[in-house]
Amino acid sequence: MFVVISFLGLVLSFVISDFSNETVFNNSHTAKPLFYKISGTWGNHEGSLLLWLLVLTLFIFLFLLRTKKQSKQYRILTLLFQQIIIIGFFVFLLKTSNPFNYIYPIPNEGLGLNPILQDPALAIHPPILYLGYVGTSIIFSAALSATVLNYISKKWASHIKKWVLISWVFLTFGILLGSIWAYYELGWGGFWFWDPVENVSLMPWFALTTLLHCILVLERRLILTSWVVVLSIATFTLSMCGTFLVRSGILNSVHTFANDPERGIFILVFLFSLIFLSIFIFIFFHKPDNKSPINFSWLSKESSILFNNWLMMYFLSVVLIGTVYPIFLDVISSEQISVGPPFYHRLIIPFLIPFLLIMAIGPKLDWISATLKQKFNLIVFLLISFFLAGFIVVNLNVEFLVNTILIGSSFYLFFLTLSDLFKNKLLNISQNISHFGFSVLILSILFNNIFSSEIITNMKIGEVYKKDQIEISFQNIEQKKEKNFNSIIGTFNITDSENKSIILKPQLRIFNQPNIITSEADIKTTLFSDKFMVMNVVQNQEYFNVRYQIKPFMVWVWISVIIISLGGLVSFYRKI
Repeated sequence: MFVVISFLGLVLSFVISDFSNETVFNNSHTAKPLFYKISGTWGNHEGSLLLWLLVLTLFIFLFLLRTKKQSKQYRILTLLFQQIIIIGFFVFLLKTSNPFNYIYPIPNEGLGLNPILQDPALAIHPPILYLGYVGTSIIFSAALSATVLNYISKKWASHIKKWVLISWVFLTFGILLGSIWAYYELGWGGFWFWDPVENVSLMPWFALTTLLHCILVLERRLILTSWVVVLSIATFTLSMCGTFLVRSGILNSVHTFANDPERGIFILVFLFSLIFLSIFIFIFFHKPDNKSPINFSWLSKESSILFNNWLMMYFLSVVLIGTVYPIFLDVISSEQISVGPPFYHRLIIPFLIPFLLIMAIGPKLDWISATLKQKFNLIVFLLISFFLAGFIVVNLNVEFLVNTILIGSSFYLFFLTLSDLFKNKLLNISQNISHFGFSVLILSILFNNIFSSEIITNMKIGEVYKKDQIEISFQNIEQKKEKNFNSIIGTFNITDSENKSIILKPQLRIFNQPNIITSEADIKTTLFSDKFMVMNVVQNQEYFNVRYQIKPFMVWVWISVIIISLGGLVSFYRKI
């Protein structure tokens, strides 16, 4: 109750611009629109931690309401572990990150919120992401409680699966909103840059996705119990690691919050305490069930899930190393390096091929043991997929063999899941929807990366630039005054090889509090491609730097993630 009152009190302080509050003074301004005053509550370090604490307390309250049929000992012990986490955040908030510090004398005006955070997508991105993160704390506490009480069973798997699903859906949506924001707000023209903070949200998603599939196996057979407990611990640990990396200031990113070593040390000590507690419980209390020996065939649904789980753990390891290694290198040798997309692409893409193939074939197999009898349609679809991939690659002059295999594997998953959606109708509907969405996601990303084109040039008003049958005409600029910024709007007429013209109007926004210039892209979206344009000022010149990009199938990246999440939502109402 007091956490809810505190959070609403902070929201009210932002709404009325109470600059006696240090958090409000540092992150708000009277000229800010009301929507961004409210979202400014969690658009900073202190407020975001109070939001985290609010979600922690609300989740444990919902857990108690929704588990009345469970054992009382299990509920109480889960509550105990969850309260340890909540108390840790309470102490952290009060000792290092108090959102209610008082300023005297009271300033007349605040410093304002970072303009790139003043965006609708980013305003709702943190709360949704936190719902995913905090959901993993319930899974963590419940897994430790079930381990201590030897309560892990098929019934427990069915119960905890709902919490895994809700966390997974919110985390997926949260990552999607962050990607959309990065695409149109930062002006880079892409949706994923392997930025450290992006990686921090992706790592628990890998672990949570793996855990979800293990829970599905545990629901049917009492196996993989150790794997379920380890993944439950790892998922929450990775969420906490993300909190440490973002809040400690040791990451260099556009959306890190804090830069205070004391805060980082506190989170690190708290994180290690939780890890040692969970390892102690796992070692001394976990009792593998020897009554149900692992006797499934290598050609079975269990094996396919296990193989892909190991591949997911490999992807997780690559992202973890790429994110953490530069930090350790800086600490040990004071040498600063950045790990970029080439590192991740070279290590992940080759293993994505068997991952997609197993993902396509695995659901077709039976539990425990399966044969390849009556599976000839799998071979037919495989041949069609690779023939289609080869045709696309050859005709569009893409010379890399790995692209052919990767596109073929993606088409294979696409065709099999699409046929299942029509043939099996409501059977395994949630699984088919999510797998189909994933195949669309991979295909969209592949075509987007392979066939994107870009023009970067400096132009002044009235100039015309031609390249590759594309003509860009810089027609004029106009100025417009908004509530908390002034905008310079450029008008560009782009004509393609088919003499089709579009008008794009990218902006430069000049904020006065704080005094920052941001670039706002103008994007024309269709089902087949995005036309993306952004402009920047060239200092001390009358020229503007103009970037024009054609991004094929961009909208399908967003649609596919929504489809993936929809599969998770459907399973709340149907048995998977």
